Amino acid sequence: MDPLRPELNAALAAWAERVRANREQVERYREEAPRPDHYAPLAEHFRHDPRRTDDPVVEALAALARPEDTWLDIGAGGGRYTLPLALRVREVLAVDASPGMLEVLRESMAAHGIANVRPIEARWPLADPPRADVALITHVGYDIEAIGPFLDAMEAAASRLCVAALFLQRPTWAADALWPAVHGVARAPLPALPEFLALQLARRRPFALRLIDTPPPSYASFEQVLTFARVQTWVRPGSAKDQRLQAVLRERLQERDGRWAFRWAPMRLGIVTWAPREVIPEDD
Repeated sequence: MDPLRPELNAALAAWAERVRANREQVERYREEAPRPDHYAPLAEHFRHDPRRTDDPVVEALAALARPEDTWLDIGAGGGRYTLPLALRVREVLAVDASPGMLEVLRESMAAHGIANVRPIEARWPLADPPRADVALITHVGYDIEAIGPFLDAMEAAASRLCVAALFLQRPTWAADALWPAVHGVARAPLPALPEFLALQLARRRPFALRLIDTPPPSYASFEQVLTFARVQTWVRPGSAKDQRLQAVLRERLQERDGRWAFRWAPMRLGIVTWAPREVIPEDD
């Protein structure tokens, strides 16, 4: 195989293997049982002002939006990008499998008077998916084992454009770095933007890429960071591993102006866009 021309089945298998190794590691080391709604403890962290003017990701997505568009936001969560888009397009279809996330979305819709969002509680891909002008994923896909069918369904649902916003470095990097201290092993890494671009080339999809710097994730309190870290390390509150987790958090967290972060350097993010049915032609 030519390493500069990745073969599709090999690329899909490599992606799946990373996701599988990450999941199987959780099965071996977790202290907490699986939650019916894994993201419910973090849902409040995804509540944002839809009219904010200091978010470079919102600005980048807004530049792609047209007033007559319908957007399909796959993995919409609490509406971090769904609601700003709804202010700029005709309608947003917000698909998410987490009831807790969708509850935050509905509450934010009511609080900000936004009515042109249709929440859909489901896991992608759907058996009978809705259609839209634009299909969007933001920070979704890192942990999707069957990424090929996921992207195929995304393309089938979009008529004009597909958009993926992914970090250059996997978004769980900070929690991953806690695993050696908490569990005594290095975390099995998930794929991120570089792997996604390689996959798109293997899928023979021509794409455009825009790189932007985003503010680092920060938290209002130590307890908020601890909630995030417990979810990502699967430790049980009060256990010996939880004590180690809290100790390493106090060593590594950096406080600034009343907020906490693992580091204050900006994070690089890629906005990947491609036409749903355009394929790189085969060599003659």
